Amino acid sequence: MAKVKFTFEDKTISEVTVNNAEAGLSILEIAEDHDVHLNHNCGGVCACSTCHVYVQRGEQYLEEISDNEEDFIDRAINPRLESRLGCQCIILDQSAEIDIEIPDQAQIIGHEH
Repeated sequence: MAKVKFTFEDKTISEVTVNNAEAGLSILEIAEDHDVHLNHNCGGVCACSTCHVYVQRGEQYLEEISDNEEDFIDRAINPRLESRLGCQCIILDQSAEIDIEIPDQAQIIGHEH
């Protein structure tokens, strides 16, 4: 099983490590399955930028970024070179080790999940 470590830009939130993440699932799905708060106003269909994350380590274990995803990342709050959308980060390898930082979501207006 893959290992995904979630850290948070908001340092008042404790990190979460998921040691049993399944290949074929997205970072958003892993977050939801393990009670890690990650907004996703569009329901995880790459139609907004609210599930924006920073991939700190393990990018090579994720599906490549699409043009559509890049367009939505441009609309995210504080995008960086390592920015991705959690709904589009599909884990490709069972032996993956991935570190994800979730940006401060306080500025996101919309449905809380």
